[in-house]
Amino acid sequence: MNKRAFSGRVFNPVASAAVGWAGGRFWPALAAGLFWLAAGLSAGYWVLRAWGQGPLTPLAALAVSAPQADVAAVARALGSRPQQAMAEAASTPTATRYRLLGLAARPGQGGAALIAVDDQPPRPVRVGDSLEAGLVLQSVNGREARLGPQRTGPSTVRLTLPVVED
Repeated sequence: MNKRAFSGRVFNPVASAAVGWAGGRFWPALAAGLFWLAAGLSAGYWVLRAWGQGPLTPLAALAVSAPQADVAAVARALGSRPQQAMAEAASTPTATRYRLLGLAARPGQGGAALIAVDDQPPRPVRVGDSLEAGLVLQSVNGREARLGPQRTGPSTVRLTLPVVED
């Protein structure tokens, strides 16, 4: 046998790999692999994004409608009475055209009242807003609302919230 051909050293791939990783070549190889992985994923993302886009089609604008308020729910939230008690109060001879169904008041910040005019459904009115021609909600406090021709000045109508009997 030729001595030059065989020197007694056998190639061991596991041992040579361990020497390479332990010799400090591990971190640059890992960084390069992660870099190429990120580059490939980025390229794939942009290719799929460009491939998946179709022609742009304009959408018709939707008509926006004003939200509808449930008058009965607002009346209950503001402390309205049951329908039977309101019918009894309306049948009394002292009943006026205006009925106070609920109040929301904060000291120093005005408030609002739920007022029904004649047989119309009740609607919320803020302090300072007009209830109808020539009548403005002047103030709300406790269980009453005052109406008058102007925001400031004497009150012509005083509405009181009836006591609910359970």
